[in-house]
Amino acid sequence: MIRAEPAAGRGHELTPEDCRAQLVLILNSADFDATGRERRFLSHVVEETLAGRGDRIKAYSIAVEVFGRDMAFDPQTDPIVRIEAGHLRRGLERYYLTAGHDDPILITIPKGGYVPVFSLRSQPLLVDPPMPLVSAAVAQLPFRRLPSRLLLPSVLVAFLAAGAFVLAWWWTSVRVGAPETPRVLVESFDDLNGTHAAAAVASGLKQEVVSQLSKFKDIVVVESAAKGEDSSISPARYVLAGSVNLSTDAFRLRVRLLNRADNSVLWAESYDGGLKVAELMEVQTDIARNVSSSLAQAYGVIFQADANLQVDNPPDDWAAYSCTLSFYAYRAGVDAESRSSVRACLEKAVDRFPNYATAWGLLSLIYIDDYRFEFSGDPAQSAAALERALAAARRSVGVDPVNIRGRQAEMVALYFHKEIDAALKVGKQTLTINPNDTEFMGEYGERLAVSGNWHDGCQLIAEARQKNPGSGYYDVDLALCSYFSGDYPQAAMWINKSPFPSNPVYHLLAAAVFGEGGYKIAADREVAWLNQNQPDLVKNMRQVVSARLARSQDVEFFLGSLRKAGLSIAD
Repeated sequence: MIRAEPAAGRGHELTPEDCRAQLVLILNSADFDATGRERRFLSHVVEETLAGRGDRIKAYSIAVEVFGRDMAFDPQTDPIVRIEAGHLRRGLERYYLTAGHDDPILITIPKGGYVPVFSLRSQPLLVDPPMPLVSAAVAQLPFRRLPSRLLLPSVLVAFLAAGAFVLAWWWTSVRVGAPETPRVLVESFDDLNGTHAAAAVASGLKQEVVSQLSKFKDIVVVESAAKGEDSSISPARYVLAGSVNLSTDAFRLRVRLLNRADNSVLWAESYDGGLKVAELMEVQTDIARNVSSSLAQAYGVIFQADANLQVDNPPDDWAAYSCTLSFYAYRAGVDAESRSSVRACLEKAVDRFPNYATAWGLLSLIYIDDYRFEFSGDPAQSAAALERALAAARRSVGVDPVNIRGRQAEMVALYFHKEIDAALKVGKQTLTINPNDTEFMGEYGERLAVSGNWHDGCQLIAEARQKNPGSGYYDVDLALCSYFSGDYPQAAMWINKSPFPSNPVYHLLAAAVFGEGGYKIAADREVAWLNQNQPDLVKNMRQVVSARLARSQDVEFFLGSLRKAGLSIAD
């Protein structure tokens, strides 16, 4: 028997079969984001612990017995085990956040060692996901309640066998006729020194890049086999290649993305780092996050390259993917005319591919923009747009619980639905799933800020803009942050940089900034635009502002600034 960590105030005896059953659940889950080597790592340390040999689990034994290193392996100069342990810990955290959120047994590997700990949940989660609001265009997905007690080994075997059949059916149903998804082949990074240490650094960097790129679920990462192995590589449109060169106490990584069709270089960058073991893992992670954000984020190199591709008579799968690309082009200007065409395109995409989670998420964000940027004066019409947004977001998350665009849409829709705590909870969880997604980082930062946490929210927005300066709506957010911090010249600078002159909320914020800052000519210009182009917005100003700012003191301050600009607002 194994004594679990006390999770409910007292210990509980777990059998090795219980723990092995949980291990099987993890290893067979599509949401366990781990390489084959990391899976072997987990299996090895679990089995050694269950066999009573936990005291033998050291970096050296893992490197030799799991990774196939020779007897001369030195953990002080080769950090591969520590690096892979870090990947494995993050993979387990992500699994228990998603597919394993209701599993009765937790398997963790505490930092500072490699011996796993088994524990029981104190209170299994029994709450079903919230049901989506019904609209004519969006059908609900069935939800199931996972078992909250330990499964007997014999029952578990039957469950896994059935699960494998269902998974195979689901995968076939989703992938046959699935929308286009860009594929990236990550080649082994070249070791320019020809030494064991350089090879270890090159391998660690490549694995970390693969790990970070794989967090972006709108691309498929294909990992090349080690040199000398015979394997067939799935077709990929893009190839990521790199080389590592070591000096006495530092390394340099040169990495580039190639268009596989003509070997043209689409992007290239160099990164430097130190070789001290204490800093090497952190540096590798930072480099890999920078690479993955540059390539795979919403406005990154891959999606820009795909947006520029000319495809004659595109098939349905490419046409559906093109709808997602058109969404990001729309977001560059956020104008109503393009929103209408993108909305229609995405509605066709989800009709053709009902399991296209990203398209559902982006469609929800379009519906949210209908709600927050269209001011018809009809409350019923606004409420219907928000209901459509919630339903589409939940459809996206129902299809893929870790789809970032779906979770982003759910967060924003919940916020406007005045379920602010629930919205921020979704945001916090999602940032853990993929901290490299600047599109989400900026949106979550905005939700934090306008809910009243201006310090943390504005820091996230600034970080998102630093990593992805091409997205203009960060400028609007930073104008809002500067305005509420009392730096009106800075706020005016940011609002003047913003590329959204046709968006009514841009003019609303500009009027407040210029009014509070004493820029009379600019304030008069904004007030005139609002009165002429958005009379319904001006008529319902308090309602519009209250929908966006959660705290009453922030609402009153903003309305006061609009009065200073010259707008007439009822108390």
